[in-house]
Amino acid sequence: MKPTCRLLPLAALAAATLFGANSIPPPPTPATEQPTVITATRQKIVYGDKETLITYDGAVTVSGTNLRILCDHLEVVLYKLGDKSESLSKLDRFKSLIATGRVHVTQGDREASSGRTEVLPGEDKIVLTEDPVVTLPAKDGSPVVMKGARITYHRGRGEIEVEQAVTTGPSLKDLGATPADLAPATPATPPAPAPKQP
Repeated sequence: MKPTCRLLPLAALAAATLFGANSIPPPPTPATEQPTVITATRQKIVYGDKETLITYDGAVTVSGTNLRILCDHLEVVLYKLGDKSESLSKLDRFKSLIATGRVHVTQGDREASSGRTEVLPGEDKIVLTEDPVVTLPAKDGSPVVMKGARITYHRGRGEIEVEQAVTTGPSLKDLGATPADLAPATPATPPAPAPKQP
């Protein structure tokens, strides 16, 4: 049986950072709010002097309120706890969350996949690398797909940066161009020289 861990703050962290502050759905009512459950083949907790590292390996699934993360390996780094016996449900001082290996994140109608996803709360950003793909809905419901070498969400600035970007979205409406409008322009003929005066 896979180990299961409940981390209540993890869903809030990932949901609040994954797709930017402006696109977060309204907070769910208490009746629909769910605890965060992490399942994996193996879990390990290492307590350090300044940080606590929790790792999950093998078919990792994170599920919570309006959030699902699938990956092969998950590392959660927390700032030092006051007491090693402190309950995991109180771990809310995240330094980073790094998911690797076939990462797939679903939040409502938004999806992201990559080989590596880093959530960095201190820098207020998320970085997706290793063939990242993000799919968001357009206003008409059709998908907008962003691909690149690296996709970075800067939550505080409300920005998404895509390096080596390829974006596919809904078709543009006909702007009225005709085939003649799209033909290359012909070079202008220079004026004939004036006849010489005797």
